[in-house]
Amino acid sequence: MPLQKNTTAPDFSMPDQDGVHHTLQELLNAGPLVLFFYPKDDSPGCTQQACSFRDHYAELQASGVSVAGVSRDKASSHTAFRDKHRLPYPLLTDTDGSVHKAYDVGGIFGFLTRRITYLIGENRTILLAHEDNLKMTSHIQAVLQQL
Repeated sequence: MPLQKNTTAPDFSMPDQDGVHHTLQELLNAGPLVLFFYPKDDSPGCTQQACSFRDHYAELQASGVSVAGVSRDKASSHTAFRDKHRLPYPLLTDTDGSVHKAYDVGGIFGFLTRRITYLIGENRTILLAHEDNLKMTSHIQAVLQQL
């Protein structure tokens, strides 16, 4: 079960595809944040999910919302994935799974990653927690509906 709406999002520090570390608070300085968790760079479902945020990125930015993706993949994998699909937002690396655990996105026996998207307000309040492991575009649709 994902973290619940109206609870406080856990802080974190994770490197992106370029090795630059980001904290939740830093990402929230620009406004609300879409933080989406996905299992694997460049897999068909994850590509569709990530590209749906890319395709609506200008709309999200116009609403003052930034985006970051999170998986357990290494930075080099994130770089290739970002470049191949022209993703305009950071892909954060959680290789030890600590952020996955804090955000309760682990699957069966903690080995799989569930697809969960959080919309987090500037005060770290979770405004939306959306889980759908089958319909990849439902994540962007849920965020746009919440906005």
